Amino acid sequence: MRILVVGGTQFIGRHLVDALLAAGHRVTLLHRKTRRLFAGRIDDLLADRADETAVRRALKGRRFDAVFDNAYDWAHGTTAAQVGFLADACTHPGLKRYIFTSTVAVYGDGKQGCRETAPLVKAPNASPYALNKAESERLLFRLYKRSGFPAVTLRPPFVYGPYNNFYREQFFWDRLRLNRPILIPGNGRAAMQFVYVKDFARLALLALTHDGAPGHAFNVAHDAPLSQNDAVRLMAATAGATPTLVHVPRKRIAASGASAFAEPFYFAQYFDLPAITEDTSKARRRLGFTPTSMEQGFAETYRWYLRHHKPRTSGFEIEDQLMFPGASRS
Repeated sequence: MRILVVGGTQFIGRHLVDALLAAGHRVTLLHRKTRRLFAGRIDDLLADRADETAVRRALKGRRFDAVFDNAYDWAHGTTAAQVGFLADACTHPGLKRYIFTSTVAVYGDGKQGCRETAPLVKAPNASPYALNKAESERLLFRLYKRSGFPAVTLRPPFVYGPYNNFYREQFFWDRLRLNRPILIPGNGRAAMQFVYVKDFARLALLALTHDGAPGHAFNVAHDAPLSQNDAVRLMAATAGATPTLVHVPRKRIAASGASAFAEPFYFAQYFDLPAITEDTSKARRRLGFTPTSMEQGFAETYRWYLRHHKPRTSGFEIEDQLMFPGASRS
């Protein structure tokens, strides 16, 4: 099939392109980078997906069997309007799939065991990211109901794996390999749910070929959520380390200047967020999806980390102040 991937140069998109190429598809990337990550293996179209004129110009006269819309602008947000004009620019009678990367955040903070039929967040009770994704899904499914537009949406929680561009699992392995204690916010019982990036790509390909996929959203994750405590213990076990967990009240963390969103981090990037978990039975039932075990997924990720990641060995001052107030560590 002729496949357009929007956002295929980082993390999820990179694995998605690899999976599509391995399956024998002809892939075109629409992106705004001049670096050719898949030189000689794919076609490149350069455009900022937020620029309607540039997108329509780049896609003019081109026809694809399927589109994977995987790009999100973290600096400015990617709106439903931007998703809408991209979908319109790709629409033609032969389009078989438009697969959109959404997020578990569309269900709303604190929601547990969400099924795909659960209501999605609305303004003003949502972050801009969650709201943009939810509004984009609503738009795509309106198009499906109105004209049969072949929309599919995928809702992952925390995605991990090789080439992760967020400082997440690497955060813990950097510290564990130095025998440093790990700061745990609050009691560490907040739920976290993960999906291995290669599983996400595999489900995306199942949605591409399964006749029952259009018009549906699919949760994609490991079945069982973990507490923050147990997530750190799993990553420690993967590295052959015995972790020392130090619980710190969130009020003290908030007063320190450490952040979940930007440096200096205290518990990896975005990892300390209000818990949201999802039910994954629909993907199993309708698409025949079975996730990789978490142990295998983290083991493969750790092997990549050892080969490719440059560990941090400094910059832990705020963590030390929070975990050991009044003491000095060297």
